[in-house]
Amino acid sequence: MKSIKDLNLISEQMKYIIDIRKNNTPTDNQYKKHILVCGGTGCTSSNSELILERLNQELQRHSLDDKIKTVKTGCFGLCALGPIMIVYPEGTFYSMVKPDDIPEIVESHLLNNQIVKRLVYSETLTDDGVKSLSETNFYKKQKRVALRNCGVINPESIDEYIATGGYQALSKVLTSKTPDDVINIIKDSGLRGRGGGGFPTGLKWSFAKASESDQKYVCCNADEGDPGAFMDRSILEGDPHVVIEAMAIAGYAIGASQGYVYIRAEYPIAVKRLEIAINQAKDYGLLGNNIFDSNFNFNLEIRLGAGAFVCGEETALMTSIEGHRGEPRPRPPFPAVKGLFEKPTVLNNVETYANIPQIIINGADWFASMGTEKSKGTKVFALGGKIKNTGLVEVPMGTTLREIIEEIGGGIPGGKKFKAAQTGGPSGGCIPAKHIDVPIDYDNLIAIGSMMGSGGLIVMDENNCMVDIAKFFLAFTVDESCGKCTPCRVGTKRLYEILDKITKGQGTMEDLDKLENLCYYIKENSLCGLGQTAPNPVLSTLKYFKDEYIDHIQNKKCTAGVCKDLLSFYILPDKCKGCTLCARKCPVGAISGGIKSPHVIDASKCIKCGACFDGCKFGAIIKK
Repeated sequence: MKSIKDLNLISEQMKYIIDIRKNNTPTDNQYKKHILVCGGTGCTSSNSELILERLNQELQRHSLDDKIKTVKTGCFGLCALGPIMIVYPEGTFYSMVKPDDIPEIVESHLLNNQIVKRLVYSETLTDDGVKSLSETNFYKKQKRVALRNCGVINPESIDEYIATGGYQALSKVLTSKTPDDVINIIKDSGLRGRGGGGFPTGLKWSFAKASESDQKYVCCNADEGDPGAFMDRSILEGDPHVVIEAMAIAGYAIGASQGYVYIRAEYPIAVKRLEIAINQAKDYGLLGNNIFDSNFNFNLEIRLGAGAFVCGEETALMTSIEGHRGEPRPRPPFPAVKGLFEKPTVLNNVETYANIPQIIINGADWFASMGTEKSKGTKVFALGGKIKNTGLVEVPMGTTLREIIEEIGGGIPGGKKFKAAQTGGPSGGCIPAKHIDVPIDYDNLIAIGSMMGSGGLIVMDENNCMVDIAKFFLAFTVDESCGKCTPCRVGTKRLYEILDKITKGQGTMEDLDKLENLCYYIKENSLCGLGQTAPNPVLSTLKYFKDEYIDHIQNKKCTAGVCKDLLSFYILPDKCKGCTLCARKCPVGAISGGIKSPHVIDASKCIKCGACFDGCKFGAIIKK
């Protein structure tokens, strides 16, 4: 076990290394260059592990392994360009790297100081070389607080975390702050929960502290289940120690000695790195007994979830940790009074905890200076869907949807028009184009019929059918309902059936009234927050895109060309070249015609798979 003095020494020895990566600072150390390779899930799935292995082999072959340091990091954020590799101190950003590119990078760049331009992210190229990644459109409007170490440090090295100021916040509160001091700092910062509802974090902690008990618990919700969301996973993969430190601080604030991280088993990289981090923290005396000689004891364990969406709800999560089937419990009593094992419990999600150490170090006013009046700080979004720069972004609260989509996200591909954005996943709603300039914060999103949620942000263009989008999220909710309460178990199924009926052209105008009435019944009578918010995708699409519902019902038409039962494919004779490609692609032989003669689709045989439409090179096939 290392002593406090040793930790300070580590910080002094390591911080210059992190400075090289954060500020492109020249180094006179043994390692003349640092090469960071993304080790997040996205890049790992694209062979970044093999890239790193090949890189180390090539460095050894050229006798550079003692002069160039290679580091596997977490997610850099710009997932659309993965696998990613950055060479410091110059900050050369290589994108879409393949293992076979490594010899060229080593020989050209590392041996002869000639960057491989074909692999460099084009926006960073200048006449004089390369510019900092922070100057690119994707990064320059971001403010990285929760993500500050992701893509910068080796997440499997506690020494590198300490070099960024890690565990200083824990040291500060244990040696110079009372629990009430800590809670007041969090209250004054204005931090609200980043997991969905946005409840004030400091207030939640104060309730748990006020509850009398022989045992209290601190829990972390890492059971990220929203389709398209990967914020919490990326933080745990790129900076696991920040969550450990924050949970220990929360434990000190409320008087808890035991913590649990509830994380889904489908996140193997995050689980592995969290396990490594917990063991390192124990070895350094940062978890366990008498931390920083303060008589404060805190231990941390991992509990794996099986991927049930309902276990993202706090009481269902705690029930699962206890070893029972994950089902929600009636509230009150709330977890701060009677939570895990019927003891007072604080539960926050990964992103919420990731802000805590920086608030303690920099002060409440620093955090409160960012964001809006009622939504302080920053928010991490998983940006996906019809967007050029898919990835992970962190922006100050109050940033508009337009800034995120057009500037950070790079706009909609293919010259298509922005139609809507879904925030909050199955619990959220669709924001139409007319609200693209609304500043994003908790209250503004609720006012326009959506919600912040955990931070998934799915962008849609004119080719998305909003009735189908509502149906997609309802299908997810129906599958994931725990079934404990009738309004959610039966009500969401009935909602889905009505939506399905409409997308098949069988709906009536009376169905729209049934949809709306049923939505409000489910919201008012479901047991937990997941059931209560399940109708939101339907209500928001009904509010802003009712014309599409009416078009499906009255005209039996899906303008976006998504709902198959309302589609027919037609070959334009004057455009058809008779290449026979469509006939060869058709799986049911519904297309006939001779070589160099116009082809015809037999509607009675067509299964509307779209293979002909996707395969035609001449634009001769249209959807009607």
